[in-house]
Amino acid sequence: MVSEDQSKYSGSKKNGGKELGMVTPQDKPLKKMKFVSSAKKEPSSTTTISEDSKSGRGMSTMPRVVKRKLQKIKPVVEYNKRGKGCGPAHTEMQSYIGVLARSRVPLVDKKWADIPNDIKEQIWEAVDMAFVVGQGGKTSVLSSAAKKWKDFKSTLTRHYILHTSMRGRN
Repeated sequence: MVSEDQSKYSGSKKNGGKELGMVTPQDKPLKKMKFVSSAKKEPSSTTTISEDSKSGRGMSTMPRVVKRKLQKIKPVVEYNKRGKGCGPAHTEMQSYIGVLARSRVPLVDKKWADIPNDIKEQIWEAVDMAFVVGQGGKTSVLSSAAKKWKDFKSTLTRHYILHTSMRGRN
């Protein structure tokens, strides 16, 4: 089933210089998130983080999340009837968990169980400071971090070890 927003972007736009199905950033509908602010109303700080600070393909650092953490504004992660996370805040939280798992967990450890508990606690605290996570959130956040860390290690192995060893055979 096609939503109303999808149908208006699926056709071609004449005289717009756009190809079929192309959507410019200003045409995209905005995603809505619920926020909770724990900050007291103080004058805004001079610290700014640009949302367009990335240049080229590099590791994502999620500057929007970091900026909101500094401002003590937390999006609320919503859950469906089955208890699974849904919505833009959940998607953004999952991306942030991936950033934390890639940047804070050492690659030398063989299994997630070998990772020191203080590193796992740092990941949970960083997510908890940035998002309002429901009950039982710590378990789901850490299991998600474990999967993302394992996937990252697998990607590195496939790309840098297996791929390079295959080149040497030709």
